Amino acid sequence: MKKLIVAAGILLIGLSLNAQKRRYKEKIAKGVIESQNLFNSSMKEGVACYRIPSLVTAPNGDIIAAIDERVPSCADLRGSKDINIVIRRSHDNGKTWSDIETVVDFPYGQSASDPSMIVDEVTGDIFLFYNFMDLKKEKDTYYLHVVKSADNGKTWSEPEDITLQISKPEWHKDFKFITSGRGIQTSTGKLLHTLVNLDHGLHLFASDDHGKTWYLIDTAIKPGNESKVVELADGSWMINSRFNGKGMRWVHISKDEGKTWDTSPSPLLVDPGCNASIIRYSSVKDGDDRNRLIFSNAKMRKGRKNLTVRISYDEGKTWNEGKTIYPGGSAYSSMTVLPNGDIAVLFEKDGYKENEFVSFSLKWLTDGKDKGVRREK
Repeated sequence: MKKLIVAAGILLIGLSLNAQKRRYKEKIAKGVIESQNLFNSSMKEGVACYRIPSLVTAPNGDIIAAIDERVPSCADLRGSKDINIVIRRSHDNGKTWSDIETVVDFPYGQSASDPSMIVDEVTGDIFLFYNFMDLKKEKDTYYLHVVKSADNGKTWSEPEDITLQISKPEWHKDFKFITSGRGIQTSTGKLLHTLVNLDHGLHLFASDDHGKTWYLIDTAIKPGNESKVVELADGSWMINSRFNGKGMRWVHISKDEGKTWDTSPSPLLVDPGCNASIIRYSSVKDGDDRNRLIFSNAKMRKGRKNLTVRISYDEGKTWNEGKTIYPGGSAYSSMTVLPNGDIAVLFEKDGYKENEFVSFSLKWLTDGKDKGVRREK
């Protein structure tokens, strides 16, 4: 009898998930949200999978989507001798996209992984960071690189090794990496991003000269794995962190530019221990009507599924229940605000088989309660 009850329960869960997927397809068909598959292994012969999305809006309004092109297998950096960084670009709010363009491609045996980007709104430059490894000569040794585009992602500079600028010599053999997704530019013009050292804690690194040089902010933040940073309305910095094993996110806030931190769990942000995304949608200080933060993740205590987007009007103190973008398998996600005011998320879908770009309005996200008033840029 118990086996029959368990079997029936599993069947009901399966039917419920299928019903949610059907509703998701209906939303797309009705034009409530727009969706398209940007990266999957069938797009290029010999590629095992595409993983680890990064999404930004360039100064000219183009959308840039970067990702790992994992060739022989879907393994991470330590387990693959051939991972490249590739992008696709859109000129029309994500409706159409360029073909896949290669940004970083080292000889076999050397791999680049985990793209993340920062847009400098002052200079117009876009910085694309990634983690590098030479698996033939120094397997399991991580180096930290950056490339730059001065033309909205059309062309990119040669790779620059910034490992010694943003980490310590004694960390040479440590498991360290720049978090995938995106960093930020603060209101003072500082470029700011997160670096994880699994032995010594989460750190920030920054640039005060628009990317000419970079430096480590030498304060360890714990607990924290893959993380995102945003600037709050009062100028404080807030880090939203992945933490494995507790079924929720952790939040760290600094009021002194990273010298000290107040740390607390965030039970409202249910999470299975997976990379997520948090961005600022609007700011009263910048002339918008309200302060809004947007957060996306796999909203489950266990299991990577149920990609959900939520909104906060009080600088991350509370969040609404959110809207499910996709109920099925969902892992890493990265968001950006489109030039037309819509929100876009690029996420790993159904066990890394696809990477889907979905865009939607603030009105849809809030069931019509918030249509959004943002300043013209």
